[in-house]
Amino acid sequence: MTTIPQPPDILSPEFAADPYSAYRVLRAHHPLLHDPRTGSYLVSRYEDVQRAFRDPVFTSDNYEWQIEPVHGGRTLPQMSGREHAVRRALVAPAFRGRDLREKFLPVIERNARELIDAFREAGETDLVASFATRFPINVIVDMLGLDRADHDRFHAWYKVVVEFFGNIAQDPATTAAGLRVNRELTAYLHPVIQERRATPGDDLLSTLCTAEIDGTRMTDQDITAFVSLLLAAGGETTDKAMASVFRNLLSHPDQLAAVRADRSLVLPAFVESLRYSPPIHTIMRQPAADVTLSGGTVPAGSTVICLIGAANRDERRYADPEAFDIFRTEIAAAQAFSAAADHVAFGLGRHFCVGALLARAEVEVGVNQLLDAFPGMDFADGTAPAEVGVFTRGPAALPVRLTPAA
Repeated sequence: MTTIPQPPDILSPEFAADPYSAYRVLRAHHPLLHDPRTGSYLVSRYEDVQRAFRDPVFTSDNYEWQIEPVHGGRTLPQMSGREHAVRRALVAPAFRGRDLREKFLPVIERNARELIDAFREAGETDLVASFATRFPINVIVDMLGLDRADHDRFHAWYKVVVEFFGNIAQDPATTAAGLRVNRELTAYLHPVIQERRATPGDDLLSTLCTAEIDGTRMTDQDITAFVSLLLAAGGETTDKAMASVFRNLLSHPDQLAAVRADRSLVLPAFVESLRYSPPIHTIMRQPAADVTLSGGTVPAGSTVICLIGAANRDERRYADPEAFDIFRTEIAAAQAFSAAADHVAFGLGRHFCVGALLARAEVEVGVNQLLDAFPGMDFADGTAPAEVGVFTRGPAALPVRLTPAA
């Protein structure tokens, strides 16, 4: 007689230490699990997570309590219908096409170079502290046309907002810190917004202040909430992804050598890292009606926790899913940053991450510049650092030994 393993506790230290083992148990034996500690339904199989992102019956109404308070207003992930279409049309052009290529790619390249210059001759650094966690926030601040002297201030705000997002256990101190940051960011941005409305420049904040679609413009609150979302979602995705790309490649020296020799493999290495070790492991949804998934029915109005880290390693979808393989054929790198992606790291459907192409540009630039600057790179103590985190996940530190280019 086969014994069915007990369902894992997603708030336990054991789960935080190794969620992937728990994901295997969930996919195999508890594909739909009501978790009493969070009051949510856990969904772990690729087909179910994919449906939760694409099927309109699954709403993002849960964001009203999960993310709206820290942003001080409604943001794109909460919206639907015309409201979502218009707001997305207002902000999306800055994150793709000519604007991204001509206006913001030089900003990305400059920030990568400046951060690398600070440790170019050091011989050793923590790639998380000195590069990955700073890089996307500095880029966002500069894209917005804000004071570069405030990079550190925005980095501190970003960390608090991300902790608010991941506050599954509803710790009151984390909640209070998030609300405080919202007040501070609002007080900082509103005078700048008024200035840009009066005398717009060529920066992203000016674009947000002046963009208009069908007579609709963004209010001060809309802009502040979007900047807050951009800091959290744009920062955390690239931060964790950049660190994970190097952790994965350094753990597989043959694949690192292949990427060094053929830089067209930088993109597949990033895409495979998104699948193998996604920066965001959970996204929530709320069905508007009862929905039947693998393993049972989710009642209308319930909170559904979509386990991205589990779906991206589903053996029903990927061959040898526990292996990191930049030559994997199940994922088309060319469409990996669109709503037709073969992974769920950026979501899917109408709420596919609006900043996915920005993340792609940042990681491609950052990885290439680091490989150019350091022909030799290895773990400082010879072993890969552990990943940490439940909502978002990646190495907290990545100490590496560096051999600079001559």
